[in-house]
Amino acid sequence: MRRSVGPGLSVAMLAAALILGVPVLAAGGSGGGGSAPSASGPSYDPAVEYQKGVAAFQAGKYKDAAGAFRKVVEVVPRNAQAQYMLGASLLGAGEYRKAIRPLDVAVKYDAKMIEARRDLAVAAARTGDTKRAQEQLAAVKALHASCAGNCADATKLAGALAAIEAAIATGTQTSAFVPPDVQFADAAVIDGAYVAAVGLINEKRYDEAIAILDSALWAAGPHPDILTYLGFANRKLGQFDRAETYYRAALAVAPDHRGALEYYGELKIERGNMAGARAHLARLDKLCGFGCYEADELRRWIAEAPPSAS
Repeated sequence: MRRSVGPGLSVAMLAAALILGVPVLAAGGSGGGGSAPSASGPSYDPAVEYQKGVAAFQAGKYKDAAGAFRKVVEVVPRNAQAQYMLGASLLGAGEYRKAIRPLDVAVKYDAKMIEARRDLAVAAARTGDTKRAQEQLAAVKALHASCAGNCADATKLAGALAAIEAAIATGTQTSAFVPPDVQFADAAVIDGAYVAAVGLINEKRYDEAIAILDSALWAAGPHPDILTYLGFANRKLGQFDRAETYYRAALAVAPDHRGALEYYGELKIERGNMAGARAHLARLDKLCGFGCYEADELRRWIAEAPPSAS
């Protein structure tokens, strides 16, 4: 990294957030998808809506939670965490059939999300979709076998297997309430996590930074700063497709995010898309007016790009 990156998202904001006590997952899933970012963002802050959803979920107001999470996934439909929370909220509200789609999407973008596979199987069993429930049971059994009782998720996998098997056994024959099994931890759990992740990026410890940033993403929702740094860290590891997904997500939430525009422009150069990089520079020049570091840095990257990238 050519400069130290300072935290755009305050630690106080993260620490004050309502934190999900879910595991740190392998980075993946989040993203806006689609084509180039639009010139205007959503009329609401998806990260704020995410936290509203968590607050409602904690209070047992599952329909209100679902409403908030729907707003989030409208902006970042590939965000596995938000899709999962939408599905879990619908499960809590007894809307089993409606819960299936967001849970299915969560699994699509994060195949190792145990909670999503478990709840998808439960919702499917409740609606009589035994085939889908059995598919999730098989997937969780495979994860459990690869864990062999020695991984960090061993207990969670065992619990998921028991929950799925019980749901399949009862199927549609019971009307008992299915409480969504999402654990919440104290906000202090990630106090300082964001700053720590930025420090790790500056030290080029990208894998460790990704783990922390992904955990922060569960806490704060799709905040553009977190998404941008996830894109940067993945890009430095050569995971260009994943990095692009995060950059797109950041710009879907905040189309004028200068850091995301710069770093995504640099990625375009690395992938030989000079026209795309110049489009990002033009956007930055328009945003910055009298100039800014992000525009100057991307301009330097464009000037120093090898002829083969033109």
